[in-house]
Amino acid sequence: MFDLSSTGWGIVGLCAVLTGVSKTGIPGLGILMAPLMAMAFPEHTRQSTGILLGMLILGDLFAAGYYRRRAEWKHVARLLPPAFVGIVAGWRAMDYVTDNQLQPIMGVIVLAMLGLNYWRIRAGGENAPIPGQWWFAAMMGFIAGLTTMMANAAGPVMIIYLLAMRLPKIEFIGTSAWFFFAVNWLKVPFSANLDLITGESLKLDLLMLPLIALGAVAGIVFLRRIPQKVFNSLVQILAAAAAVKLLF
Repeated sequence: MFDLSSTGWGIVGLCAVLTGVSKTGIPGLGILMAPLMAMAFPEHTRQSTGILLGMLILGDLFAAGYYRRRAEWKHVARLLPPAFVGIVAGWRAMDYVTDNQLQPIMGVIVLAMLGLNYWRIRAGGENAPIPGQWWFAAMMGFIAGLTTMMANAAGPVMIIYLLAMRLPKIEFIGTSAWFFFAVNWLKVPFSANLDLITGESLKLDLLMLPLIALGAVAGIVFLRRIPQKVFNSLVQILAAAAAVKLLF
């Protein structure tokens, strides 16, 4: 697995930097890393998801530590139980659903949710009601758990949920950081069971730690300087672009 070309090492290094940036500053970039890692390990696509999971966990440490006082815990508490159910469902589905089947399904779901969120805001303006029904959080948590287990691709789902909650950008990132910190650790035993996490994958993850840290610092600097409206628009554009990429 370490027999990489110079291009392969460059892609892995880029993914490490993007991991840090996406965790602390630009959510939505994370969706780019799964296909990039698959390009770096064309003969080990499934194993590349385990390598990426290790890098995501390291990125979570920086994000959760830095934003430890800025999370909206009520949202984390609502989302985690259905997310765990989704993780278990995704673990079971890994034996039956291929990446090629899962990706277009995810793309349709994300685009539909973005469309509904846009319609809700267009109809209600700045005072559009916040979805408070129990089933909304349950549905979003389950989809996030399912997609993150199968493809490390729950970022767009969380973007839609947190935008619907109208969180300020710092609380947005802090809540997302702590949710994924918990979820990614919950995925570890299931990923190990599927042989997606190995001793060699962990060594590669640790090798990428300095680049993840560099990206985390860059993300923090970026988030401080971007206005709230620009932040909201950017994460929606990235989520939509990710959904289109999943479709095609």
